Amino acid sequence: MKKILVVGGAGYIGSHMVRMLQENDYTPIVLDDLSGGHKDAVSGAELIIGDLGDPQILNQIFSSHLIFGVMHFASFIQVGESMINPGKYYENTLAKTITLLNKLVEFKIKKFIFSSTAAIFGNPIDQLIDEDHPKNPINPYGKSKLMIESVLDDYSRAYDLESVCLRYFNAAGAEPDGSLGERHSPETHLIPLAIEAATTKVKSLKIFGTDYETKDGTCIRDYIHIKDIAKAHLLALKYLENDGKSLKLNLGNGSGYTVKEVIHAVNKVVGHEVPVEITGRRLGDPAVLVADSKKAANILGWKPNYPNLDEIVTHAYRIYISHQN
Repeated sequence: MKKILVVGGAGYIGSHMVRMLQENDYTPIVLDDLSGGHKDAVSGAELIIGDLGDPQILNQIFSSHLIFGVMHFASFIQVGESMINPGKYYENTLAKTITLLNKLVEFKIKKFIFSSTAAIFGNPIDQLIDEDHPKNPINPYGKSKLMIESVLDDYSRAYDLESVCLRYFNAAGAEPDGSLGERHSPETHLIPLAIEAATTKVKSLKIFGTDYETKDGTCIRDYIHIKDIAKAHLLALKYLENDGKSLKLNLGNGSGYTVKEVIHAVNKVVGHEVPVEITGRRLGDPAVLVADSKKAANILGWKPNYPNLDEIVTHAYRIYISHQN
């Protein structure tokens, strides 16, 4: 069973990836500093608690394990925070990832999968964003991810380090049985925040701007189920196993939903109205982000298995109830 180092594997997306690797006859080794992850989310996998930018820990891992490839999910994800504290994002996403990449070169590890973001595109000029869409990120979160994509181009040419960058849009949902899901602290994603607001009524859900040029004035996002994201990473790993060359792919459902449409879906699933508070736009938020995933379908054979918004919300609600219990 090939060993895969999953950096950030105790977090939301990384933990689902760890489970999928285990289900597909790989051995995941998890590196996570637990700043946003949870020990119990990687049950059954070896967990090494440490920083991805620590050369000594990386030396220890690569010396003691025959690592076939690396998947990198460790990232701060708050767009607004990146605007007021950009150094945190450039240090983690850029500086520490370069340290990690240099260790891959040193230990002759040739397969790398990078969790990128749709934020590299900035404000889109097309209805559907494909891989050739202009890249003009409007926040340090997106800028730092795009910088690593550029670094990976150079490392592929110079060191034969083959990589797949997966730019996905809004990760959402959970394991359908409610056994694993989202536990951010603080929570910043729309769907779990809406579920919490509808369920507890303790605080209202903030809508950041209702004056965008969209059908109801709120932002449009392409929500993609967490299991579909993990599946794309698995297919990317198999692509590299078969001597695939470096590439960059967009992931998404190909259709977007406004904030108000998400709230309506939560109302239906939870059975209670989401209390809302209208406030101003957040810095760095584009109006629309919707992906064209034809390239991922053609090259990897990937397609979403959970494209329905109500189903995504239902799975997210199950994990919320599970955590409450």
